[in-house]
Amino acid sequence: MNIQLVTPAPLRINNGNRISALRWAAILRKLGHQVRVTRSYQERRCDALIALHARRSADSIRRFHELHPERPLIVVLTGTDLYRDIRTDSKAQQSLQFATRIVVLQSMALRELSKDLRSKTRVIYQSAEALEHTPPPTRSFRVCIIAHLREEKDPLRAALAVRHLPAPSRIQLTHIGLALDEKLGARARIEAARNPRYRWIGQLSHAKTRALLARCKVLCITSKMEGSSNVLSEALAASVPVIASKIDGLVGTLGRRYAGYFPVGDTHQLRRLLLKAETDPRFYRQLHRHCARLRDLVQPQRELEAWRHLLVEVEKRDFNGGRLHESSASPRATTDKPASRARKLTQSNHRTRTSPRRIR
Repeated sequence: MNIQLVTPAPLRINNGNRISALRWAAILRKLGHQVRVTRSYQERRCDALIALHARRSADSIRRFHELHPERPLIVVLTGTDLYRDIRTDSKAQQSLQFATRIVVLQSMALRELSKDLRSKTRVIYQSAEALEHTPPPTRSFRVCIIAHLREEKDPLRAALAVRHLPAPSRIQLTHIGLALDEKLGARARIEAARNPRYRWIGQLSHAKTRALLARCKVLCITSKMEGSSNVLSEALAASVPVIASKIDGLVGTLGRRYAGYFPVGDTHQLRRLLLKAETDPRFYRQLHRHCARLRDLVQPQRELEAWRHLLVEVEKRDFNGGRLHESSASPRATTDKPASRARKLTQSNHRTRTSPRRIR
């Protein structure tokens, strides 16, 4: 197929949406498709449209649907879609109705959708290339946070948590990310000047970011909202333990019973977990083993097979007047089929429950 992949994020910024879009384009090309990545729908011939963001790509989604109601239209939902926009924004809600298929990036996302939308939704976990976790012998306990400075990431929470650690603590925090919010950037510069445990180094290339992650003892994710997280996939691929805010977008990958969660915005609990990871070898091994068990979940071959299955599925559908006619495929097949082995590792953690917030 000739596929256009729309991502509204500027491709010059090394953020999660850019990394996802370029990885998906590479996957689709490996599967034999022609792919063009754009920021909006260009009305050139294409056999299918894949759009990242229900709200921010809403105009592209609507135009493609109006011009080609019989062609496959796949909408990938982000954290701001799932946990904000599809609840209140009419354009985002319309995008879900226009979609032939909806893709979410972790299992808990299904709770946000009504039954009729779940029937056309597929879960595809984001992958990352395997990376050897090799913290060098050093006196410091290296922690990193990889997040651009914007409100949804709560990017300075970890810096606040390491401010008043006990003097014997060896924790050093390195922060990778651009200041997308000028006020947060100013606060980060002040914090770095005053806090000897916090170092903000700005944006790095993807390769340099991965190399730094592999040398750290812990990755810290402090987000208030995530659809999923590329950096979480990178950490799992390297078996780097994670300390993370307890939000659905992370629980949907790490599982309900993971020991490394803290409540969103809770500086005290984050500080407590960081210290425990540093000083309690048994607790650190527990986090490490859990993350290592999830490496299969983020294997590149698994993501490739999930996209292969999805595209075969939409290509084989029959369309009549722009409405999709389901074949014998079960509407309950909402997760990527090649994932069954890794899924069993956390089956009890990833049960889907009903939610009063479902979007129709």
